[in-house]
Amino acid sequence: MATSDRPDTPIAFVYRGTFVHSTQQTALQTLEDALLGVDTQGKVAFIREGKELEKVSQTFGFKPSDVTQLAQHEFFMPGLVDTHIHASQYSYAGTALDMPLLQWLKTYTFPVESRFKDLEFARKVYTQIVRRTLRNGTTTACYFATIHTEASLLLGQIANDFGQRALVGKVCMDRNNSVEHYKETLQESQDETCRFIKELLNKKYPLVKPVVTPRFAPSCTGALLKQLGEIAKNNNLHIQSHISENVEEVKLVKELFPDSESYTDVYHKYNLLTDKTVMAHGCYLSDEELALFRETGASLSHCPNSNFSLCSGVLNVRNVLKHNVKLGLGTDVAGGYSASVLDAVRRTLDASKVLTIQDPAHDVTLSFEEVFKLATLGGSQALSLNDQTGNFEVGKDFDALRINVAAEDGPIDLIQPEKPKILLEKFLNLGDDRNIAEVFVAGKKVVPFTEPKEETTGLEGGNRHPTR
Repeated sequence: MATSDRPDTPIAFVYRGTFVHSTQQTALQTLEDALLGVDTQGKVAFIREGKELEKVSQTFGFKPSDVTQLAQHEFFMPGLVDTHIHASQYSYAGTALDMPLLQWLKTYTFPVESRFKDLEFARKVYTQIVRRTLRNGTTTACYFATIHTEASLLLGQIANDFGQRALVGKVCMDRNNSVEHYKETLQESQDETCRFIKELLNKKYPLVKPVVTPRFAPSCTGALLKQLGEIAKNNNLHIQSHISENVEEVKLVKELFPDSESYTDVYHKYNLLTDKTVMAHGCYLSDEELALFRETGASLSHCPNSNFSLCSGVLNVRNVLKHNVKLGLGTDVAGGYSASVLDAVRRTLDASKVLTIQDPAHDVTLSFEEVFKLATLGGSQALSLNDQTGNFEVGKDFDALRINVAAEDGPIDLIQPEKPKILLEKFLNLGDDRNIAEVFVAGKKVVPFTEPKEETTGLEGGNRHPTR
């Protein structure tokens, strides 16, 4: 177990019990009867064996009596990372899944997103989605907002107020023939993106940052994509968009960008493929395109619920990983009907089995341990945040879930004592928010919520944190 013998900051709290996480080399590492200390800056200060309590307490200056002991049916795991979610679509999640992508956007998405010029509507939806994702264990979320700058800034404020780690993107689109009133001019998109970035950065939120967000190539002109590539480069920012989600979309991109060799080449041409880029879906990427992802350091967000729900396609995750492309999981609300990364874990396993059923000779089935890694460390790597979060390495922020597999009135029945690996597997396959006893982000307990319910739609200004 890793540790530091020279504590620089005081210890805030210590837990003793079982910890599970992934490392660069191992999909699942289980630490039983371990001590994990978090310092007052919210970082993992040490991980040691429980039998070393006396020595560790003296080294790090805490009382053994202050250690919190986990129950036998409890464990800590890293927070879940949602690498692709449309916060603005949450109001109709669980409905409107009767059309393929392009028709779905025209009929449902664009009309709803156009409503976000109304800040009270935006406040209501964004407060609910941040609460819901946190309650479901999403400690880091990469959000699409809408084209509206003020509402996008509001999403950043709400994520900050609730203590969630978030990348927030004001959507950019200067081409939209399906809903005429929901698009920008080239100049508007450029100016408002720069304003959004400047104002969000000026807030100096510790965990919330802007991400440059061209919606996807079909809704952007080449001129806009070029400008966004320059903005991202000049400000050293993250980039997010969509790629190769369904066959009709891929065909449309070929028609709109005839000079590009592939969908991936469109983004690459405009400097939008970097080691801080995450592209959602990628169901129809060729091996040559995956090679370009690897060369540029760009990553993919696998969104299996959405891919199934909109009949878009099935991503071969095994093939992506063989190409050494970074990959995390996304809920893709509301194309995906669930805001829980646990659902993404289950649908990822299902998708891999579907591919194996279709071609048994090329078994691409993923193990639950592999998908656990994708949902945690893999997601942080996909968002280029793995130096800060993703597992319990000493020095990283303590983004963590305290899981109680035997929660009262919960969805899991334990018939007999089980090993930690079985408890994790049961939680991933059967668990829900009732099993998530506590959620920590950067060492702060953000769930359970502590603010009165009537305040949840009225978070105003400042850096007020509802759990402080």
